Amino acid sequence: MSADRKVAVASAMLSVAAVTLLAAAPSRAQSHYPDRAVTLLVPYGAGGVADVGMRILSDKLSHRLDAPFVVEDRPGAGGIVAAQAGAAAAPDGYTLLMTGNNNAIAAALFKSLPYNVLTDFASISTAAFFDVLIVTRAGSPLHTLRDFIGAARANPGRLNIGTITAGSTQNLAAELFGSSANIKTAIVPFRSSPDMAGAVMRGDVDVAFEFYAAIEGLLADKKLVALASTGRERTAYLPEVPTVIESGITDYEVTSWNGLSLPAGTPGRVIKSLNQAMQDVIPDPEVQNKARLMGMAMRASTPNEMTARMTADIGKWGAVIERAGIARRE
Repeated sequence: MSADRKVAVASAMLSVAAVTLLAAAPSRAQSHYPDRAVTLLVPYGAGGVADVGMRILSDKLSHRLDAPFVVEDRPGAGGIVAAQAGAAAAPDGYTLLMTGNNNAIAAALFKSLPYNVLTDFASISTAAFFDVLIVTRAGSPLHTLRDFIGAARANPGRLNIGTITAGSTQNLAAELFGSSANIKTAIVPFRSSPDMAGAVMRGDVDVAFEFYAAIEGLLADKKLVALASTGRERTAYLPEVPTVIESGITDYEVTSWNGLSLPAGTPGRVIKSLNQAMQDVIPDPEVQNKARLMGMAMRASTPNEMTARMTADIGKWGAVIERAGIARRE
């Protein structure tokens, strides 16, 4: 082969190699996720327990997947504002939404929503779980939850329960408790946790249902006393407090929760990548310890397990809302 022929062949081979590399480059870029910042929409204001929990998780995901995960708070309309934005986002894995028990309640409580939480989103994994505490004031004659149940049965309609807004997890947990315990009480909704806590401490209401993070200081100062927690097992942050189940109401369990979702249609490989990352980072002792201090238990799940939980909770809260006679909202 002549020298000119060798040069021509070598040049042709280089050209083919260059074309092959250029053609493969987009494929490689598309298969690498994430290669830029990911936004995580949170339907609550900054500083709340859900926001802080998502920031703990997003920090770990940033390190695990080598890309920024940026929390963006979108409070408003009971989570509907954030959910609508999440449903409308491109299904490319770069907009995540914190979904959970609040979405299940909204699906049961509202006649119509601008999205369907079961069909417009793809589940990734559960993240955090929150038991409700049943509390009373220091010095109350009600020393246990059994005392409260006994007093309520002996005096139908005389005792009362404080919660925040009607339709909240705490409020519906109280409604479910009343029917499960077969007692008749007045359930009094307050505009805020401080308003409700003040009413308990004054004795205006006998007990209240609230999350640990909202009343942790009052519990630490012994102004409020926890009678029971509403989960299946005792909490890690108040292990001395019995559950409602232990207190004799064996069919009662309420645990609020949240997790991460994506717009429907997001590629399966992206969901798999994010789920694996959450499975990897959530057991981290640092994550677990920070969560425990805020009254959270963090646990990952499969996408199917998260979707099944959402479906079950929509049915559960729909039945509570109907039984309590709470009007569905427009």
